[in-house]
Amino acid sequence: MITTDNIGLHFGSHKLFEEVNIKFVPGNCYGLIGANGAGKSTFLKILSGEVAPSAGSVNIVAGKRLAILKQNHFEYDDIEVLTTVMMGQPDLYRVMEEKAKLYAKPDFSDADGERVGELEGLFSEMNGWTAESDAAVLLAGLGITTEFHAMKMRELKDGQKVKVLLAQALFGEPDILLLDEPTNHLDVPAIRWLEEFLLNYEKTVIVVSHDRHFLNQVCTHMADINYAKIQLYTGNYDFWYESSQLALKLQQDRNKKVADKAEELKAFIARFSANASKSKQATSRSKQLAKLTIEDIVPSSRKYPFINFRPEREAGDQLLRVEGITKTVDGVKVLNNVTFTIHKGDKVVFVGANDTANTTLFRVLAGEIQPDSGKFSWGVTTTQAYFPKDNAKYFSDSDLSLVDWLRQFSKEKDEEFIRGFLGRMLFSGDEALKHTNVLSGGEKVRCMLSKMMLSNANVLMLDGPTNHLDLESITALNNGLTKFPGTILFTSHDRQFIETIATRVIELTPTGQTDLAYTYPEYLQTLITKK
Repeated sequence: MITTDNIGLHFGSHKLFEEVNIKFVPGNCYGLIGANGAGKSTFLKILSGEVAPSAGSVNIVAGKRLAILKQNHFEYDDIEVLTTVMMGQPDLYRVMEEKAKLYAKPDFSDADGERVGELEGLFSEMNGWTAESDAAVLLAGLGITTEFHAMKMRELKDGQKVKVLLAQALFGEPDILLLDEPTNHLDVPAIRWLEEFLLNYEKTVIVVSHDRHFLNQVCTHMADINYAKIQLYTGNYDFWYESSQLALKLQQDRNKKVADKAEELKAFIARFSANASKSKQATSRSKQLAKLTIEDIVPSSRKYPFINFRPEREAGDQLLRVEGITKTVDGVKVLNNVTFTIHKGDKVVFVGANDTANTTLFRVLAGEIQPDSGKFSWGVTTTQAYFPKDNAKYFSDSDLSLVDWLRQFSKEKDEEFIRGFLGRMLFSGDEALKHTNVLSGGEKVRCMLSKMMLSNANVLMLDGPTNHLDLESITALNNGLTKFPGTILFTSHDRQFIETIATRVIELTPTGQTDLAYTYPEYLQTLITKK
């Protein structure tokens, strides 16, 4: 168990945390959520001791071991992969090191022999004899096969390093596990393996993630950072979000029968508790949800941008035809004879091992670059709005305020209209007068989405739109695209985002593309099967 006692963290006059008292207990997985800048990663660092709070203390039950997913991918460059994993249990690794040094001494003394005897006892108590095989099992589960185990970390690709550092955090079954964005750079089989691992993990897990599907799969509770406080809620992310929105409607709707709304909330709780039935952790979550009352559900004070794409006119049936597009980037052929047809109302996710291929195709279709060969044609009734992965060129004029920036893309030039639009995208008051050179990555994304909404296009092309967004904005964008009546072409690594939007999957491959008739979950299953 790990608890905090009146934790506070101040940076000058800014209070990041104030009087935070919270208890994390074994058998539960806690999703730490909060808006961008709320302090999620910082709070994990406070728990691990990496950051000292301004006030209060962190208390861990004596004898319990804490492990944290390391973020420095270069820290272990000169160390072998298998050894890096075993370093996740520091006490065991120190015993192994000292043993090796003593055995290597040319003048081995009686005192050395006594010390080796003590170390061998400790080594056995810590399951040292199975350490290498245990580390290998973790690596294999994450897709790092035996030929990599003796390599130095510097020889691995970035994605492989992430997997090794994750295995390091999991090694030796720590009593408290802190994971900051553990699914970043993981492929689908590795994420599935990690989900299963955590679902059956009986210790304490605290995780920060923007992957809603992952949070829904593994979390028993949400720990919500809001106004420098942290509040615990039973259930996964979807339960927290939907129940808090229902509670908010109940609170706001004074003219309708309160009893009717209360019954709706009770039915919602019952439905979610009935669905949480798989695995040990989910069974525990089901029991906890079943004990909830409507008084336990608190409306969220979190603000969500209003994202609503409305096409000015309906597109005709002839929408997009792509024929034999080929393109080489930096000497590598990333598109090879790509051919497909998009029909009215299609919501197509483009997938594949090479993100550059997807981005290149979108840039070609947006008219930013020309293909080496092949052609494409948009239907005469189509209007397209494009969200690029790299939006830097749209914000190169640092002298513009947000009002003036957005006015460039609006038919309605009145400042009151522009300010109202920005306010719905969470740029209210003086925020609307900020200059573009001080915007964060998430703020720039919200600006680009505003630009797209003002276009009233009937075809949306979005290349990685959830990058840089917080969970609130991702949820709002997800809902907006689900309701959009037009055609969508998009890329994303957010599983829930894809599953709830895509009606069709096109996989770009080195030999061209595969137009897949099955759903995204079925596509993921083919990846698992192939592996």
